[in-house]
Amino acid sequence: MNKFFLTICFLIVLQSSAQQYMDTAKISEIINKHSDTLTGTLGNWQFIYKEVPMICITDATNNRMRIIAPIREASNLNKELLLDAMTANFHAVLDVKYAISNGILWSAYIHPLKELTSEQIESALSQVYFATKNFGTTFSSTELIFGNTNEKKNPVYQENKKMNDRTF
Repeated sequence: MNKFFLTICFLIVLQSSAQQYMDTAKISEIINKHSDTLTGTLGNWQFIYKEVPMICITDATNNRMRIIAPIREASNLNKELLLDAMTANFHAVLDVKYAISNGILWSAYIHPLKELTSEQIESALSQVYFATKNFGTTFSSTELIFGNTNEKKNPVYQENKKMNDRTF
């Protein structure tokens, strides 16, 4: 009787702790709930989130997904903006990164698909939005910023910059 009771308890705990995997249908529901518009096909959507156009692409076969928003043409970026974006990738944009593809600068959230939670998708939408809106100012995806955000005035940064300014 004791073994039977323990087995039942174990199965209940095991079943309740089993993770529900994210899939494209669930992502579609979450995006639809939070966006102004949603068009496209399952796994490839275009939508507007707080007036910012975004795209979500999923690849179930390779367990990947991304939410991206265009910021501007890469040809319109000067060296300083590119350096600021790379610095922000380390300090300020947290789970989102600035990236260039096909001549466009994007705010991009990239994550394994199945392991995602609803909360992570909601956070991704918010972070992609803020990283897009804050490009060129705070470069932040949230109110939280890690590390030294004023590297240009930091003497250690300046010394390292001198040592690393080499043409290859």
